[in-house]
Amino acid sequence: MSMFIDADAHVIETEQTWEFMEEEDKRFAPDLLVSERSGLRYWRIDERVVPNTNIGLNTTAESRELADVSARIAHMDELSVDVQVIYPTLFLRPLTARADVERALCRGYNRWLAEIWRQGGGRIRWVVLAPVQSMDRCIEEVRFGKANGACGVFMHGFEGQRLLSDDTFFPIFQEASDLDMPICIHAGGGNLDHYDLFAQDVFSRFKLPAVGAFNNLIYKGIPDMFPELRWCFVETTSQWVPYALNDLQIRTTAELTFRRKHADSKLAGVRGAPRELGEGNLLKDNRIYVACQTTDDLPYVIQHAGEDNIIVGTDYGHADYSNDMEAIAKLAKEGVLAEGVGDKILSDNPRRLYSL
Repeated sequence: MSMFIDADAHVIETEQTWEFMEEEDKRFAPDLLVSERSGLRYWRIDERVVPNTNIGLNTTAESRELADVSARIAHMDELSVDVQVIYPTLFLRPLTARADVERALCRGYNRWLAEIWRQGGGRIRWVVLAPVQSMDRCIEEVRFGKANGACGVFMHGFEGQRLLSDDTFFPIFQEASDLDMPICIHAGGGNLDHYDLFAQDVFSRFKLPAVGAFNNLIYKGIPDMFPELRWCFVETTSQWVPYALNDLQIRTTAELTFRRKHADSKLAGVRGAPRELGEGNLLKDNRIYVACQTTDDLPYVIQHAGEDNIIVGTDYGHADYSNDMEAIAKLAKEGVLAEGVGDKILSDNPRRLYSL
């Protein structure tokens, strides 16, 4: 019998989250602000104010905030979901340029999720937050997560001033690989200037960083450097995958042609050397998984991406257009996919990705 896995569910952070911060870190705990005029709620973190929004009202507060784990599991049963993999909400955006504040927030969140996992009886898994500005503590947190129910390492499409192909992040990748945990790149961004610039453009602010990271990681050959490491791209739909694969093929072919033509010239060393992409399936060859939505043209996506590296999530707890509370049931019942492909997307692929 298949295990149906919600590969992208969420928790809404509350004031209880920060109760799990280390005592010496509590001076960095976010302040909850409420507008007298609108009633909207905000977090103040390191003198920045960010909205406490994206709350799905089609779930109860105790469930989406995981204040009552049993209520969450009861709702999962209604949705025919066996396991949810929990991603954060507040941390989808950059919060601070200070390493000490980032470290404190990540440590508190991770210990909160560890307690939720302990209450979940194996039904609630999660991705650990990595404080990337503090590499030694970052590795500690990844190890803590592995020991306490985390099944992936959360990252943005870029972190601060660095792309994910920067060798600064190689220790994280190696640790995740050693611990059999994937790098989980969720919609969102990790650069404060980028976040502020695209304040009125949700697509560029939240979706494009992950798409760019996909292209950049493959072009730079990073998956080849960590041959056991798995990767996933979550809440960006899967409709962009054929476009990105086509762009990679065109750009790589043009670059390699240029280098061969100018092999005896100084020009050959001016531009970075891309890898040979080969004739295989780029997602499968690079152990990359992409979360689809039920609105995607899945037969078209699978034609280009294959059927072994597509997963699906409900975006449980959120109110944006990625949310589909019945995504699992739809994929299982609708006949738009070849026989057996639905089970792969719902069960086999996420089990392999998250090593469940």
